[in-house]
Amino acid sequence: MNSAGSSATRSVVIEKEFAYPPEKVWRALTEGDLISQWLMENDFKPVVGHSFQLRSTPVPNWNGLIDGEVVIAEPYERLVYSWGALGLESAVAWTLTPTVRGTLLRMEHSGFREDQEAAYKGAGYGWQRFIGGLERVVGEIAKEGHHEG
Repeated sequence: MNSAGSSATRSVVIEKEFAYPPEKVWRALTEGDLISQWLMENDFKPVVGHSFQLRSTPVPNWNGLIDGEVVIAEPYERLVYSWGALGLESAVAWTLTPTVRGTLLRMEHSGFREDQEAAYKGAGYGWQRFIGGLERVVGEIAKEGHHEG
């Protein structure tokens, strides 16, 4: 833990139930070509210790790059990676819980300091949009699996 009083950080938490099994949701969270469809261009691999970059369109005061490293990758259950951009040292944790209908997905983006209000608000808005895209991508994966031979 850093010495900057880590108790003063906040998290963006989003929970959403998907009508698809954890295996499908996991694919969309961990396969680079699928991640690029709902989040950003990337060189992600679900391997602990793998460093990756997410690449978005540069905007004023931001080069569009997010640096991350995989911390936990437990297939179909839990994925955690660091998320560094704009001076923000944070982490994103995904937890997948099987349900009767499919999968309860919990996303927690933690590490926002009190002086990072704009980043905190932006992340809350951004993740709502990203998870909407994620749901669309998972739906497309699920359709692929139903080709009758």
